[in-house]
Amino acid sequence: MTEEVQKHSVHTLVFRSLKRTHEMFVSDHAKPVALDEQSYKTKMTVMMRAEYKVVLHMPVLKEGRDRGPLHASHPYGQPGYPLPDAGPDYLVTGTHPYPSSPGVAFTADTQIQKMPSEAGVHSMALALPSSQARQEASRTAASEADIHRHAGGAERSQPPQHALSLMEGGTTTSTLVPRKAPTMPRPQWHPPWKLYRVISGHLGWVRSIAVEPGNQWFVTGSADRTIKIWDLASGKLKLSLTGHISTVRGVAVSTRSPYLFSCGEDKQVKCWDLEYNKVIRHYHGHLSAVYDLDLHPTIDVLVTYSRDATARVWDIRTKANVHTLSGHTNTVATVKCQSAEPQVITGSHDTTIRLWDLVAGKTRATLTNHKKSVRALVLHPRQYTFASGSPDNIKQWKCPDGNFIQNLSGQQYGVLVSGADNGTIHMWDWRTGYNFQRIHAAVQPGSLDSESGLFACVFDQSESRLITAEADKTMKVYKEDDTATEESHPVNWKPEILKRKRF
Repeated sequence: MTEEVQKHSVHTLVFRSLKRTHEMFVSDHAKPVALDEQSYKTKMTVMMRAEYKVVLHMPVLKEGRDRGPLHASHPYGQPGYPLPDAGPDYLVTGTHPYPSSPGVAFTADTQIQKMPSEAGVHSMALALPSSQARQEASRTAASEADIHRHAGGAERSQPPQHALSLMEGGTTTSTLVPRKAPTMPRPQWHPPWKLYRVISGHLGWVRSIAVEPGNQWFVTGSADRTIKIWDLASGKLKLSLTGHISTVRGVAVSTRSPYLFSCGEDKQVKCWDLEYNKVIRHYHGHLSAVYDLDLHPTIDVLVTYSRDATARVWDIRTKANVHTLSGHTNTVATVKCQSAEPQVITGSHDTTIRLWDLVAGKTRATLTNHKKSVRALVLHPRQYTFASGSPDNIKQWKCPDGNFIQNLSGQQYGVLVSGADNGTIHMWDWRTGYNFQRIHAAVQPGSLDSESGLFACVFDQSESRLITAEADKTMKVYKEDDTATEESHPVNWKPEILKRKRF
């Protein structure tokens, strides 16, 4: 017989074997009455014990017992052989909890134990300690709840609309409790500001501005290398001072003496005696352009900052360099001094703000929330807070440690004013951060549209006038609109959920 015939025969034999077995079962089902009942039961009992002896004692599932007694029935629905009563639920313990394969019998170590009752299971679950996962979940839930509870003190965030409540024990349940999301409080109404005077006279960009303590005049520094003093009421030029050989970047008027201080890109820091209108002191030490300065309000100390990434503390009378505040990794762009701690605050192009210990000359805190250069700082005149301005946003901080308060996004406590390189002015409600007005004044005739930019702005001592120094070589003066009312200029505000901002 060839190999091909042998293979064919094998396939045929297998098929026929299956067919023959099937026919045999059909025959048994077709003629069950051919056997008497006793013979049938005897036959099935022998078959069950011969083929399923090792698994007949397996525990009965509770679900199966609930549906009724389990019988070993005939594969095609004939009355089956009742299994022995398994009694209550039990589990098998020992070296072989279940047979690893047919024909493997239980050993002498195998024990049969009854399952505990449901009440016992419940009491045991209550006695067990909490799982590690549940403890971590509880800690996480508590920390998130704490964040949402202090939504006004940290960065504004939007909590979930529902809180998951976990209960320890055997009857653990999860409940969804609605929680009202915090919303921004209604801002105070402020009258709008309007432009009422444009002052010209400089031949270059106006880079700095300061108002004298008596509120009679103000001083400006410009890229035309001059310092000019203007009458605040009339806007007329009173005096021009020359002496710098490059752009004048900063000016400040002392509240303790008749001195005017200036600095510029020529690395010079000068002290002017306004009784004689001449320079009486120079402060040497900076290695690059000096961008601005500020005076301490209660002691004779001057702080300047520079492109050399340092701020220097000077004794006004002796001209001594008391401290060199180093730590920034890029140009220092702004500085502010106050009588309370921290007495010196600096902002830099390295995106950080540093709070300084003036006595030790060291950093007491570094704020890294901004993602772009910190270009401006301002101290609140009555609150123990300050604000920082950057291209990403404006942030409010609490002294003395620089705790974050809130963001003012979008480019009764007062008004914060911010100016931008594109010439726009934004008016903000300090308490809520609501932007209630945007102003974009036109450049003076003869200037390019690209010269629409603000370099500095300051309120006068009465806080009723705002003076800006601009790239179109002018100074603009703004005042509140006395004719405006809440009806004519309503607050365009609606409650909104506080959203989380990255710092």
